[in-house]
Amino acid sequence: EIYGIDHAAERVAAAAEVAHGGRVQLVLTGRAENHIHGVQDLADTIVRLQRYQEAGADVLFAPGVTDLADLRLLISEVDRPVNVVARPGCPPVAELAEVGVRRVSVGSWFTYAALGALVEAASELRDHGTFGYLDRAGIGFQTALPAFDGD
Repeated sequence: EIYGIDHAAERVAAAAEVAHGGRVQLVLTGRAENHIHGVQDLADTIVRLQRYQEAGADVLFAPGVTDLADLRLLISEVDRPVNVVARPGCPPVAELAEVGVRRVSVGSWFTYAALGALVEAASELRDHGTFGYLDRAGIGFQTALPAFDGD
């Protein structure tokens, strides 16, 4: 469910009061979820993000908006950093940066990439009885090993 703009802005304002009112300052993201709920109304998304910035959001986020022209327009209409979440078909980071995107997140896509590798390895073993996935996994193991070295 997408909240009405006024109600959503009130919720952001309440969250901002808590996020910015304590000894430790938290970064609050104002998130307009129109596009991931099938509401392809960029004008409404922009109005929502403007209201969220007025309510105290530090970063603005409209998941599902990845078209460069749409992002350029959206960014020109707000004065807070804009976040984009990567998804299939998303432009490269350099192009996102060129239009003013300040933060890119990957959501759960790294998990899906790992699960994809797991399914491929299990399918190879089940369907062919071979271990070719070990050669591919060895690259990941050798790359990851230093990250977990206690030094």
